[in-house]
Amino acid sequence: MPTRQGRRTDKSRAMGLLEELSGGPLTLGNFLQAIREGDEMSQAAFAAKLGISKSHLSDVETGRKAVSPTRAARWAEILGYSCQQFVQLALQDELERAGLRYKINLVAA
Repeated sequence: MPTRQGRRTDKSRAMGLLEELSGGPLTLGNFLQAIREGDEMSQAAFAAKLGISKSHLSDVETGRKAVSPTRAARWAEILGYSCQQFVQLALQDELERAGLRYKINLVAA
């Protein structure tokens, strides 16, 4: 069984791989796209699962639209992923859009 530190290292490796595959820093949009493509779902089917339009999903995946932390948490629950990770990515995206050079490190209260 991996240690707590080992899990962080594995997570860091996974995040690094996703950033490498997406060609830049991981965003909620390209993370959603990776999940969708990994599940071999069309944008239309994935959007329906999230309860949004295909065009809205496309805008999120390409970074044209931001996602609120509340919506990110709801999508994480729908998809069975970590709410913390989705919310952290949504908040990080907001900082990037604002031109603020900070990194979010979200910790559950």
